[in-house]
Amino acid sequence: MTVSTSRRSALGLLGGLPLAGAALAAAPGAAHAAPSRAGAPPRELRPGGAYDRFVAERAAQDAFSGTVLLAHRGRPVFIRSHGMADKDREIPNQSDTVYWLASITKCFTALAIGQLAQRGRLAFHDTLGDHLDGFPTEIASAVTIHHLLTHTSGIGRPAVGNGTPPGLDWDSFDEVMNGTLDLIRQTPLQFTPGTRYEYSNDGFFVLGAIVERVAGQSYFDYVRQHVFGTAGMSRTAFHGRPQVIADHTIARPYWTQQPSGSRADFATSPYAPFTTGPAGGAYSTVTDLLAFARALTAGDLLDPPFTELITGGKVALPPSQPPSQTQFYGYGHLDVIVNDQRVLGHSGGGPGAATRLDIFPDLDWVSIVLGNYDTTINPIVELGRQLITA
Repeated sequence: MTVSTSRRSALGLLGGLPLAGAALAAAPGAAHAAPSRAGAPPRELRPGGAYDRFVAERAAQDAFSGTVLLAHRGRPVFIRSHGMADKDREIPNQSDTVYWLASITKCFTALAIGQLAQRGRLAFHDTLGDHLDGFPTEIASAVTIHHLLTHTSGIGRPAVGNGTPPGLDWDSFDEVMNGTLDLIRQTPLQFTPGTRYEYSNDGFFVLGAIVERVAGQSYFDYVRQHVFGTAGMSRTAFHGRPQVIADHTIARPYWTQQPSGSRADFATSPYAPFTTGPAGGAYSTVTDLLAFARALTAGDLLDPPFTELITGGKVALPPSQPPSQTQFYGYGHLDVIVNDQRVLGHSGGGPGAATRLDIFPDLDWVSIVLGNYDTTINPIVELGRQLITA
C-alpha cells in the first residue's frame, strides 16, 4: 500500500500524542454480558443499549475499528469488537485481539518507578544525575524523577520537521534504548524544570533507563516480571516491529493518510520504529488491561498509599478531549473528575492507534477502548464516562 503521509506527520503522531485476566473467546462482533455482584448493569451499558448502538454507529461510519470492554467489580459486563485486525488477510478484531497500547504504556513505566521507590531503591526527589551518567551538569542536577513522571522536566527533543526521523535503522530493544538516551543527552532543556507542563515521550525513556540502572536488569524484563507478571497479564508484551508484522494475533495499526483519508499499515511503513519503548511500546488485550486495573486497585502492584501517590493528580492540565470538570496529570496516570466522580488511567495515540483506559475507583467500573485506527475515540470514551457516572 502506498504511503503518502509525510515524515513530519508520522513523527508528530509518534512524538506529540499521549502514546491508556484470561482472554474471553468471542465470535467477531459478539457481545458478552455477565451479572454484576451489585445487580445488572444499567440498561444503557448492556448489549443492545445506547453505548453498544453508538459504538456500532461509529464502526459503521468507518470511524472506529477495535474492541471495547466495560467491567463492574472486576467482571466484564460488556465486550464488543468491530472492524478488521488485518484487512489483507480478512482477520476480524475479536475480544482477544492484541493492540498497540501507545501511551497507556506510561502507566506501566510509572508503576515500575513506584515499586522501586516503595522498596527504598530510589526517591521521587532524586535527580537524574543520582542514577544516570553522561548528562550535562545543568540537566543532571536539576531534573528530578518527579519532573520526569509529571512531564515537567524540560527534557524532550523538538520536532525534526521534514527530515528523516533518527533511529529508523535500530533493530533491537537495546539499540533503541541506548540510541534514544544518547540523543536525549545531546539535547538542551526546553525549559527550566518544574516551570511548566510539556508532554514528553523522551522523559519516559529516561525513566526506563533509571529502572534499568536501579533494578539491575533491562526495563523490558523488569516490567514483564513485576508489572505484567504480577497482574496476570499473560498476553501483554513489548513487541519489536518484526514481530508485530509477523504475528497475526496483533491488530495492524491503520494509519490515516493525508489528504486522501485512506489508511495504510503503519507497521510496514518506512517510518515505523522498532519500538516506542517505555513511552509507548506495549501491546495488550482488553481483558489483560482489565487484569491490570484489578491489580492496581487491589494493591497487588503497589501498597495502597503508593498506589494513591502514583495515580493522584500533581499538575493541573488545560481543557482537553473528552471534556472534564477537572484534569490533572499524576505519575504516568491521568486523574480526572467527571460528574463529581474520579477517573484514573491514560490515553494513547499514534499512527494507527487510539486507546483509552478509564478506571472509576469509587464506582468500581472500568472502561477500556482499544482501536487500531488513529481516528479519535473521544466520542466513545465520553459517552461511556457519562453513562457510568450518571
